[in-house]
Amino acid sequence: MKRTKTSKSWMTEHVNDPFVQRAKADGLRARAAYKLMEIDDKDKLIRPGMVVVDLGAAPGSWSQVAITRVGEAGAVFALDLLPMEPIHKVQFMQGDFHDEESVARFEELLGRRNVDLVMSDIAPNISGIPSVDQARCIYLAELALDFAQQHLTSGGKFLVKVFQGQGFDEFRKQMEREFKSVVVRKPLASRGRSAEVYLLGSGKRG
Repeated sequence: MKRTKTSKSWMTEHVNDPFVQRAKADGLRARAAYKLMEIDDKDKLIRPGMVVVDLGAAPGSWSQVAITRVGEAGAVFALDLLPMEPIHKVQFMQGDFHDEESVARFEELLGRRNVDLVMSDIAPNISGIPSVDQARCIYLAELALDFAQQHLTSGGKFLVKVFQGQGFDEFRKQMEREFKSVVVRKPLASRGRSAEVYLLGSGKRG
């Protein structure tokens, strides 16, 4: 299939992206690692000994960062529809986050552990129809929030990718009912033209 001008432009930008080049040099699987690093450095998300859940984990850059920062006493559990190459000490399960049976199996993997941080960098498959893509994004964020509500320990944290647009304000209000503090983060590694931001909920109520 012949590449469109748009796909060629994206590939050129991707190859020349300094975060892509830096990720290769640092042995990280994707530029997204630097988004999590920046947020963590600012907000102190990840501490040694924590139990972290990484939803939409593939190819694994967030899990790479998390397992390094939780240390020997911590644990990282990762879930994605796509396969992911193993990461030392990260417990990964391939499964569909939309599917209740897959989520139940993932919960079995977690056992009775109290989760300190749920993070989700999930994005929908882009259709090119803005209203459809935005609705899918909010739906995925709501699924991740529901998981966080069920599994986070009191005082826990939730970090989720959301696109600004229809439904964003309503979703933020949902988070504000569940967490003592909700802030917006736009790390440098997020492309400026993108509507992508991250919502960080801290201090889970109850």
